[in-house]
Amino acid sequence: MAGTLTPPQVPSGTGHDAGGRPSAWQRARARADRLEQAVGGRLGSWGAALALTLVAFAMRVWRLGDPARFAFDETYYAKDAWSLVNHGYVLSYPDEIDGTPINDVILSGRTTGIWNDDPSMIVHPEVGKWLIGLGEKAFGMDPFGWRIAAAVVGSLMVLVMVRLARRLTGSTVLGLLAGLLLMLDGLQFTLSRLALLDIFLAFFILAGVACVVADRDHHRARLARLIDPDAPPGTRRGWGPVGPLLWRPWLLAAGVCFGLGVGTKWTAAYPLAAFGVLVWLWSAGARRSFGVRWSVVRSALVDGVPAFLQLVLVALVVYVASWSGWLVHASAYEESLSSTQYTGFVSENGCVGEGDERTSDNTSDDDARWPTATEPDATGLGEVWQSLRSLASYHHDVYIFHTHYLNCSSHVYQSLPSGWLLVNRPVGAATDLEIQPGEQGCRAPDGSVCYRQVLLIGTPVLWWGGALALLAAGVLWAGARDWRYGVAVAGALSTWLPWLMYDDRPIFFFYAVATLPFLVLALTLVLGRLIGPSREPSRRRTVGVVVAGSFAVLVLLNFAYFYPILSFEVISRSGWLDRMWFSRWI
Repeated sequence: MAGTLTPPQVPSGTGHDAGGRPSAWQRARARADRLEQAVGGRLGSWGAALALTLVAFAMRVWRLGDPARFAFDETYYAKDAWSLVNHGYVLSYPDEIDGTPINDVILSGRTTGIWNDDPSMIVHPEVGKWLIGLGEKAFGMDPFGWRIAAAVVGSLMVLVMVRLARRLTGSTVLGLLAGLLLMLDGLQFTLSRLALLDIFLAFFILAGVACVVADRDHHRARLARLIDPDAPPGTRRGWGPVGPLLWRPWLLAAGVCFGLGVGTKWTAAYPLAAFGVLVWLWSAGARRSFGVRWSVVRSALVDGVPAFLQLVLVALVVYVASWSGWLVHASAYEESLSSTQYTGFVSENGCVGEGDERTSDNTSDDDARWPTATEPDATGLGEVWQSLRSLASYHHDVYIFHTHYLNCSSHVYQSLPSGWLLVNRPVGAATDLEIQPGEQGCRAPDGSVCYRQVLLIGTPVLWWGGALALLAAGVLWAGARDWRYGVAVAGALSTWLPWLMYDDRPIFFFYAVATLPFLVLALTLVLGRLIGPSREPSRRRTVGVVVAGSFAVLVLLNFAYFYPILSFEVISRSGWLDRMWFSRWI
């Protein structure tokens, strides 16, 4: 189906309605049949999606090794990743060796004999670092090696975006438009070229949501097949089919994705909770449409409990399993980190830090240690339980770090999350200033110096348009009762609003990359609505196509204009200033 937004498949009753329209069963069954029969169209759409993904990968892998140094927080994650894949857990390291900074030592090619014997206190889970480490294992401990995993995952995000948007709209063209918009965003592009965790987080959240949406289709199609459309209405009420609907493989896949997301950063727990509620409400709506009364309450039992087990419980199991390297070396953590700078030290102003007074004058050093640190080493299952308890104590310390330790800190690039959707404060991940004329290809027209920069900034036209589209999606979700807009709204709000609780500590705009896919979804759905469902020539369709095409072109031009400050290109100082549209961007 080319370039149209298919009317939402939301069955509302059984049998033909007063207007003679198809029943809920007929509409759901027809949708299932179309999905099964459109093999040729499916192959074509997959081919186009893969082609766009390859273009995205080529853009991201080009000159991936620039800048040829640690950029921003790569200095932590690249080293942690190398330690994980080579030692099984994260070891600490000195600041310098023989007077040479540790970063310069690593960039010179040395990776052995530079690690300490004790584990490092890391404050984020390990999945993203394991992925970074796989790239380092394959290509070496250098900028290309620690960034290649981000490039692959960032490109795969485009593929998932295309397929999710196509499933929601029924249009291959709109699916490709969504993938194109995501591919041309400056923030997604730069994070796909750096060894930071947020691109992995965004990917797993998007993949989890795509699986949840696929489960909705799968669940309704199975429900339609299990209900006899010729049975009298009274015999189709009750609870509806139960047993055959308990196994929901797409939910299981979503649980794995969300578990990996939480295993990258804890903030993935918020969209997990939001879409867990939506799964229940969607299931209840499906049962209600087929004649089940009190469907919300009944679905909580027959759908909600199995869904919780396959989504949330699976995510929890995956999350704990992602700490396997930590658990195997739990004794080392108990010995070295059972009494860290984050345990028991809270000052009057709510900050935590070395030298702060303990919250209680009666707190002894032993009280501040993990309980497992003073217990004899267990064996067998007892050792597993002891290690899990140590991991729980470690999580407590990390939680204190995130909620207190940084409260009294500041950072030049920090920004308030309330302004993220308007691109209020980008982050300079790598910057070279004062490049003299003739050096590194500097040819400033006024004879002044040149700059090189990797600026973590979204494509402004895309973000500003996405913010407006998100408002429209909220109205359409509530007014038109179209569930698809709820996907965009729930995804955006669950990845953005929780940060408002932590705006008293340094947080950064690039965390909003997890929200970006849902802005793109909102844009795609709204543009599809402008085009309309009919493929017949009309003024509405012409206007809609022109608006959608013009917006895509504007995003492309805006991305191209910002490209030099996204990709570490040499640019004149005047050219750089031209791209600083607001003083707060400098």
